[in-house]
Amino acid sequence: MVLGTRGSALALAQVELTTKALAAAFPELAVEQKIFVTRGDQKLDLSLIRASEAGGKGLFTKELEDALLSGVIDVAVHSLKDLPGHNPAGLEVTAVLERAPTADLLITRTPQSLRELPNGALLGTSSVRRARQLQWLRPDVRIEDWRGNVQTRLRKLAERGDVAGIVLAQAGLERLGHHPGDGTLVTEHGKFWAASLAEDLLPAIGQGAIALQSRADRPEVTEVLRRIDHPATHLAIRAERELQRLLAGDCALPVGVRTRLAHGRISLRAILFGAADEPPKLAEAEADTAEAVAAAVFAGLATPK
Repeated sequence: MVLGTRGSALALAQVELTTKALAAAFPELAVEQKIFVTRGDQKLDLSLIRASEAGGKGLFTKELEDALLSGVIDVAVHSLKDLPGHNPAGLEVTAVLERAPTADLLITRTPQSLRELPNGALLGTSSVRRARQLQWLRPDVRIEDWRGNVQTRLRKLAERGDVAGIVLAQAGLERLGHHPGDGTLVTEHGKFWAASLAEDLLPAIGQGAIALQSRADRPEVTEVLRRIDHPATHLAIRAERELQRLLAGDCALPVGVRTRLAHGRISLRAILFGAADEPPKLAEAEADTAEAVAAAVFAGLATPK
């Protein structure tokens, strides 16, 4: 089985987790990895915050999906939050691995929470979802568009004395071997402090999940992948991606979601940002199916406030 992946350290960590899951389920299965460079990897000058410039749809996925369709690879391994709301014709998200923590973390050089940042603090992020929520909670905060992998951003934070902090996903840091459970983050670029934003920011659609995408006409691949699928994660992802589909959004859409499963029910909370001078829309619902809860939240977001 040939797995396709991007070449970043985080992407390689994700494909390694996939390889280990496959080895546990199918000890005799030979697994190969192929690395691709996506447009998002090449065009580091693109702003992911300025939606008109970003062309966010498929920025980190198209090359992998083309390789799937042409038969060069059997499975594309993605950060699920990078996937557009619609699969290309003939492709499907066949399985997802167990979800990692979905929280964002505020990384700073000195211990401080979002509320403790000084007035007018400058924060670095490439996520429009994070930027809009941060400025909604702290209108005085300034945002600078920062691209690059985790190590690049930490290095820039160490070097830039004018930047108060950056925001990174807890899942990505943990997959790279960093576990800031005590609130500190020790790296080759120095020691940083990590404050959870779990109570402040709603995560991205699919945040913390690894998506395994394959061709719908490859039942032998589907059968293998379904053996390593995590049903609870997949159910939550179905609800989030159905909301994404209803919103006709890609991975650059300024929407945050939080999904919880309990007692056979799915609860979904979402925040959606429109024009810069408008307050966000908030909606929450609970239902028995992914499609029903997504439809209810979409209706709540679509209702004029």
